[in-house]
Amino acid sequence: MQRLIRSPHKTFSAQAHWVRNCLTALFFCLPLYTQAYEDTVTKEVFEIPLYNTVGGQVIRQVRIGYESYGHLNASGDNAILICHFLTGTSHAAGKYRSTDPQAGYWDSIIGNGKPIDTSKYFVLSSDTLVNLGVGDPNVITTGPSSINPITNRPYGLTFPIVTIQDFVRVQKALADKLGIKKFVLVMGASMGAMQTLEWATDYPEMVERIIPVTSSGFESNAYLIQTLHNWSYPIIMDPAWNHGDYYGKRPPTRGLSQALAEVTLNSRSPSWAQKLFANRIAVEGQHPLMQWQNKYAIEDTFAQAAEARSKISDANHLLYLARAQQLFKAGNYADIQQAIEQVQSKALFISASSDLLFFPSYASSAVQQLKAAGKKARYIEIVGTGGNLEGITDIESVADEIRQFIAQ
Repeated sequence: MQRLIRSPHKTFSAQAHWVRNCLTALFFCLPLYTQAYEDTVTKEVFEIPLYNTVGGQVIRQVRIGYESYGHLNASGDNAILICHFLTGTSHAAGKYRSTDPQAGYWDSIIGNGKPIDTSKYFVLSSDTLVNLGVGDPNVITTGPSSINPITNRPYGLTFPIVTIQDFVRVQKALADKLGIKKFVLVMGASMGAMQTLEWATDYPEMVERIIPVTSSGFESNAYLIQTLHNWSYPIIMDPAWNHGDYYGKRPPTRGLSQALAEVTLNSRSPSWAQKLFANRIAVEGQHPLMQWQNKYAIEDTFAQAAEARSKISDANHLLYLARAQQLFKAGNYADIQQAIEQVQSKALFISASSDLLFFPSYASSAVQQLKAAGKKARYIEIVGTGGNLEGITDIESVADEIRQFIAQ
């Protein structure tokens, strides 16, 4: 029999307690290691007084947060850009305070002497527009929860629909302000891979190399579009959502929590779930056969972790992020071949063998498309059972390949 951990409310197995800690870290986009980029990281703010969206609307007083590691050289050509995933932030490496329990999500490959070497390169990462984590004090973003300076009320669904291309255009404005002339590398996972390919398409002369990790390829297909809709649906069906008008009222926490649980489950794999949870029950002696409120370990763990993450997240922001990914088509060209023709950078696509969200075939097809157009592109896989999120949690397993690619 497994050793039990007692609590005032429930009795959990040691395994379930450990899994809950891991999943909480996952929902909060934290790595499970403590080694960190050596210098303390400072969050900075970038502002644009007036921004014209791809959809032809105007956003006033755009603010996003960013952080950087290393130093930009005088010619502004030693920069590397890291683009974050859907539930992520600009916190790619290091710690804000030395007492922080965890470092940024890709700390294992960013730092002095690491594959993305901060003794050589100026590494930049920014929060996107409509970033999910609006309740995180270290996140700075403009989106539906922001105050519309014209009405002095939260935007809600009056906030313009934004695209991956909008995310990249704001990043380009930030890069210009910082004096960046060229990126040695643009790299990102999942939604970050979309931004990476958008950069290679929109600003080809500025990007030398790209590493799209767990990529959808150059556009979102029908299967992904429906998956993203499924993530949005629990929010829309929560009565508290109130057509996006819930600021100052009870937020749609139930719908948001369920949506976050769906995002994470789809970002993993059946083998991962079976290995960690199997069909264990959440509380010994409380089998689901006996009462409706009794749960399996996976149900209970996901519910608690998602509820915790929902407290710093915003439901409308998740809807906007889902829509931005549905709309993704690099360069917004009518024919995706036109986008491929724009690319000048060398490309290294990294997939996860067990990814059931952005299937490895998406990235391998993109590599073949680039090669057919005479571009330089390679494909490698992270072999495991962790699903799409292995592009975040197991990036160190392909550290040597990343190092070699940057050196080419």
